[in-house]
Amino acid sequence: MAKTKSIIKDVLIVAVGVAAIWIGLQVVFGTQNPFYVVSSGSMIPVLQVYDVLVVNGNEPFENIQVGDIIVFNRPNGHDRVIVHRVETILDDSPESKTIRTKGDANPISIPGTDYPITEEEYIGKVFYVVPQIGYVTRILAPPINYVIIAVIVGIMIVKQYSQKSKEKKEPKFETDPAKDPAPPKEEFTKQDDVAYNDSVKPDDIQSDKDKTGAKGQN
Repeated sequence: MAKTKSIIKDVLIVAVGVAAIWIGLQVVFGTQNPFYVVSSGSMIPVLQVYDVLVVNGNEPFENIQVGDIIVFNRPNGHDRVIVHRVETILDDSPESKTIRTKGDANPISIPGTDYPITEEEYIGKVFYVVPQIGYVTRILAPPINYVIIAVIVGIMIVKQYSQKSKEKKEPKFETDPAKDPAPPKEEFTKQDDVAYNDSVKPDDIQSDKDKTGAKGQN
């Protein structure tokens, strides 16, 4: 009995933890679902099928510009979620901003799918892309799959920023003319000319070579 209670307690702790993480992700990214899996090739080669998109819903629609990759509900029916690149701002007025998108791999924009996109259809701007971990969503059900994706995304982001921070902290060796003056030049004393002597063989004549030291730079 005690063992069963312990198992139930552990399950409840995990469930509460998962729920807390999921709610926290929704708050941080400003959307009910911060993760979307690419399901078509309309954005190849930038986005591949099964890439996972981290979407920032806190990015205001009024700030969206040409070239941004956004996620939105299909205007015609709101029955599908689309991820395409903004191609044109049709109306840039704050109260009625309207844009047109297009998939990078598509030849043209599709009416009813790519436009007209207003703030009503807008979900968020693509913040980060994690390649090919969307297979997880085929095995696990929400929100557990999204929590696992969040952990993977978090690890990758932390690792990326840690690598950049490490590169900035690594010392760089540079030559400072004030602290590291150039090596002294050799001085030559003028000597009187000496008459040619047949007894001097070529092997007896040695030419001085300048020796320089190279310092590596990171």
